[in-house]
Amino acid sequence: MKGKAHHIHILGACGTFMGGLAVLARQAGHQVSGSDQHTYPPMSTELAAAGIELSEGYDPAQLQPHPDLVIIGNALSRGNPAIEYVLNHGLEFTSGPRWLGENCLRGKTVIAVTGTHGKTTTASMLAWILEQSGMSPGFLIGGIPTNFGSSARDGEKVFVVEADEYDTAFFDKRAKFVHYRPQIAVLNNLEYDHADIYDDLAAIKTQFHHLIRTIPGKGVIISNAADQNLESVLERGCWSRLERFELEGDADWGVTLERPDGSELAFSRAGVEIGTLIWQLSGRHNAMNACAAIAAAAAAGADPAEAVRALASFAGVKRRLELIHDEKDIKVYDDFAHHPTAIRLTLEGLRRKHSSARLLVALEPRSNTMKAGVHIHELGPALAAADRVWLFASEGINWDPHEALAPLQGRGRVVTKISEMLQQMLDTIKPGDRVVFMSNGGFDAAPRRFCEALA
Repeated sequence: MKGKAHHIHILGACGTFMGGLAVLARQAGHQVSGSDQHTYPPMSTELAAAGIELSEGYDPAQLQPHPDLVIIGNALSRGNPAIEYVLNHGLEFTSGPRWLGENCLRGKTVIAVTGTHGKTTTASMLAWILEQSGMSPGFLIGGIPTNFGSSARDGEKVFVVEADEYDTAFFDKRAKFVHYRPQIAVLNNLEYDHADIYDDLAAIKTQFHHLIRTIPGKGVIISNAADQNLESVLERGCWSRLERFELEGDADWGVTLERPDGSELAFSRAGVEIGTLIWQLSGRHNAMNACAAIAAAAAAGADPAEAVRALASFAGVKRRLELIHDEKDIKVYDDFAHHPTAIRLTLEGLRRKHSSARLLVALEPRSNTMKAGVHIHELGPALAAADRVWLFASEGINWDPHEALAPLQGRGRVVTKISEMLQQMLDTIKPGDRVVFMSNGGFDAAPRRFCEALA
């Protein structure tokens, strides 16, 4: 698809990955249109700004006249009317990861950021470090880094890609990241997730092993030294240079919390201090994300001390504990949490930062793994740092949410209507409170509606 401009239609265009892909295709000069079942910010806003025409739903009429290529998102499957039209009419189609690999990544130094948690934030930090180092990287990130204002752009020599282990498409059940063939890979962490795709943790480990097989011998793997699941993957074979990072340890790359909330950090390489950082973010998890990003940037040729300095101006990522309201001593955050570990780390970080404040949490268990009840016994303990919790039990949850919240000993409530949840939260809120909305979907615009009601 290089060279000549084509009409590309993207099915599932408002997913974070596919939306970024649409932006890259548009930047390459193609005419781009897209459709999705649900269109919501920030991706719908970014696509509109890029001049990409969006349609709601999957009416085959959207594919007339026929585009030159249809890129199909992995959320779509057989039976979808648009998919059936593509197949019945013999339209040219491919997957998002394959199109990205063939059209944007070939011939570049590709840095893939993997892991169950922290991919988006780490990839955003890494892209910003490389930008500040003068490398003008391309990137495709599953969120919108505030420093860039876009989830994707192309680059000439270096490309940072958030590399997901989720499957590629209904016709390609390999993990997305095997299409990227990186020279540098960050292995942030590894836990069981994607219960709709993988039977167990061992199956996900195999996918990570397959990724490692694609990294050249002269490549570099940056791995979390404290993660035993990653260690077991590496034991199956590692043919590239391996560098580990660790929080308050003696790995190749180290980070130490100079303040308990993680707002001030000190970094070291091979035991030698390379710099300290005072920044906007906090939490032990973000300290680790930063350490991984600095190590990966160094592998790409950046100066480590400059990398530390670059993070002082890192402004975060939309919907990654994004502060969306700050008035009358009430702060409201929007967070893309989708796994108990991420929920726990985020709330613990907030608790350390705001030790005397009440912490109110609204949670929508929306991922397929959460809806399946895989993490029901981990959810309550993950929310332990909160003073009040509202769990929105939408259709499709086939487990008892009251049981999941039992460890909170009366601090959790189950609601089945967003309006009911918002009213209860508004009745509870008072100055000094910190509020977090946690969902990896639109949450029926609950964060925005809550802030408007406060105002």
